[in-house]
Amino acid sequence: MESSSSLSSSPSLCNTKKRKNTAVGAHEKAKTLKTEQEGDEALQSGRLSRSPRVSVPLDCLQQPITLNKLTELLHYAALGRTGGIKQPSWCRLRHQKKVEGLNVVIVEGLTQSHFYKHYLSLRQLRTKYTTRVTFTPSCNNVASGIFSSELPKMDCVYFSKPDNDLHSALKGHPVISKFGTQRRGLTAYVLTQEEMIKKHYPVKGMPGFEEFVSTDSVDCVTDSSPLYGLDCEMCLTEKGHELTRVSVVDSDGNCVLDNLVKPKNRILNYLTKFSGITAAMLQPITTTLRDVQEKLRMLLPGDAVLVGHSINNDLIALKLIHQHVIDTSLLYRREFGQRFKLKVLAETVLKRQIQTEEKKGHNPSEDAAAALELAQYFIKTGPRQVVERHLEELWGYTIEEEESSDCKSAPTPSLRFADILQLLGRSVAFLGKRSDVALNLSNQQWYSSDKEVLESFKRQTKHPFLSVVQFSSFSNHLKRRFLHQEQLHRSLCAYLRDMCVVFAGPFPAGFSERQVRRLFHCCGPVGRIKMLHTSVRVHAEVEFELLEGATLALKTLNGLNVQGQPMKVQRPMNESMLDLDLTLDALTGDTLNTSHLYAVKLNPSVAECIKSSAKVNGHTLDSKCSGVSPVNGLPAAKTNLLQLTDTRSTLSEETVTETFGHFGTVERVILPAKPGKHTRHACIKFESSEGKHAALSSSKYLRQENYLICQSLTPPHLPSWVAMATPVTTIRGDGETAEDENTANMYHSSQDLEMDHMMKKLDSRLGKLFRSLPDSTLSVVVLLGHTSVNGHFPGLCLMEVKQGS
Repeated sequence: MESSSSLSSSPSLCNTKKRKNTAVGAHEKAKTLKTEQEGDEALQSGRLSRSPRVSVPLDCLQQPITLNKLTELLHYAALGRTGGIKQPSWCRLRHQKKVEGLNVVIVEGLTQSHFYKHYLSLRQLRTKYTTRVTFTPSCNNVASGIFSSELPKMDCVYFSKPDNDLHSALKGHPVISKFGTQRRGLTAYVLTQEEMIKKHYPVKGMPGFEEFVSTDSVDCVTDSSPLYGLDCEMCLTEKGHELTRVSVVDSDGNCVLDNLVKPKNRILNYLTKFSGITAAMLQPITTTLRDVQEKLRMLLPGDAVLVGHSINNDLIALKLIHQHVIDTSLLYRREFGQRFKLKVLAETVLKRQIQTEEKKGHNPSEDAAAALELAQYFIKTGPRQVVERHLEELWGYTIEEEESSDCKSAPTPSLRFADILQLLGRSVAFLGKRSDVALNLSNQQWYSSDKEVLESFKRQTKHPFLSVVQFSSFSNHLKRRFLHQEQLHRSLCAYLRDMCVVFAGPFPAGFSERQVRRLFHCCGPVGRIKMLHTSVRVHAEVEFELLEGATLALKTLNGLNVQGQPMKVQRPMNESMLDLDLTLDALTGDTLNTSHLYAVKLNPSVAECIKSSAKVNGHTLDSKCSGVSPVNGLPAAKTNLLQLTDTRSTLSEETVTETFGHFGTVERVILPAKPGKHTRHACIKFESSEGKHAALSSSKYLRQENYLICQSLTPPHLPSWVAMATPVTTIRGDGETAEDENTANMYHSSQDLEMDHMMKKLDSRLGKLFRSLPDSTLSVVVLLGHTSVNGHFPGLCLMEVKQGS
């Protein structure tokens, strides 16, 4: 057999017939097990192969994804090739047509480092989701980014072309569909109580508005009732958005109320860019929310109609209930529930510039007056004339004299993801804390806690086709409990780096960092080395880039004699490392590492030392292994150490495949070396786990071939464990950057236990949500990561298609 001859051609196998037979036997056993398992799978799980599945090719697995790439997957999962959407280049979704729904869970405040620090506590996440990739957020509002993400121009099969004349354009226009073509009085545009409830306006007696103050409104208004324009500005406090300014104008456009308001809770962000409010402006203010509520009650007559643009937000900020309102964002309607910005309407309809860049923030009096005039214009002009006058400017319709069968000439709706789904009759929903999400309010459900979000989602008898769920309790708890967020993240990184650290020594006097690096490089790529000098001996702190490097160093180099001195290799000894063995065991059994193996090609000189000294107690790097004569004028021991990087041990994909292909089909060999550099370590992915187990059972045979192997620990989406745990640097007084050496001690055991408890609670909720999803739902969990002035901690994206039981 060709494979046998290629193995036996090596000199080290000339007299190792027994070992070869053992290896071949292991290989045959693996093939038998594989055949049996495939037969079982064909009988018991044939349906699974036809179910939708998501995966990331190895070529793309170690490349972080952004929100744009995630939306590419969501677009394809929802619409597929039929809708003109191509399969994303970075991932594979098989059997897309069988996807029944999409669910995205956004977890604020959680990073990739959190996930692996508390890996044991996140059992649901690490077992239910078989695909992971690093996530780098490209915007602050991921939920809004998903709903408003634009699609490429779709085929005409999705949109039938309306007749291109004025009558047809008006017939299906959203404004005409709602209000008709006749001009009517203002009462025709006042929202009904049912509309207010549906669109989350404050309504007396509805849950969530118990503490709101009601105005003294009459039950009915008339077409002669007075209109008042209203606009508010808010800031961000510990309790959310709170009122900082309120303006009211009467029907003649005169400002009758313009007050600054002091928020009750501590301000986190004045939102000056939008509100125009600064700390200096509010410093002398004593007016409270209760004060302006009373002023409004006194100011507004019983039959007053309040006018505003998305006025529900203003009423919620005021904690005010008023029965009669006109919302200009609902007068000038767009397709699919979208809304025009007030600035756009003012510029197009009123020919007036508001909210310009030259001004610092919005002027609420100006905005209130603009909303009032827009309502007055709409009422006076009538819906038909409004649409006809601004059909092209606002709604993008072009009326042509002749019809064309070319679908490109038809009015094309805005191709936003949420709009397209709703046009196709697929429901969308957002569940989470109150936030500025680019989605119709009727499709949003706001809650104050993750528990309420989960319970509401589970109660749904029919889940939306696209649901975006936001969990914010973890982030809120971190902000309240841990005042120094940067210290918390640095301590996380310190722990993760310590997982790759070993302490070694003693070394002979004069032993250099370069010699230590070359010695330990035989177990894997080495990062940072810190020499530890005492008055008597020399030790070293060695940080590997991968978890496997530290594991092999403990297994292989502990007890090795270096120039007559026994060297001890051990893990760091501190409280945070007590459960490290459990974490490593869990990583070994990670679904991502099921068929992965880590291998290192030993330098021949080191391999000979380890093999020859394995027969006695301990290993040696002296006597026959070091040589007795100098080379090129250097002492023998030093010469040997400098030659430990002999390029004869360099790996290639072909040699690894040839060697390990005897244990099972090798699907891929990952060589992490930089271009132009030699590498001695590789990650091997077998087609099945049996190949990996067969290789592990033949580790003695592979040792004779100068290979050290162990089960993969570092998840395949991480090119380097240490790179994930890159520490945040701080600025010294002299302007230099330095790593805080005490970060590992910042994370006290009480805080660690508290974080574990929080993680278990979060993990439990994510597990319950996953179980409540319908079968064939593409489930995505996004840990958003953390960004600060000191650096960026990436997040994590987990994906899985829920299969039937």
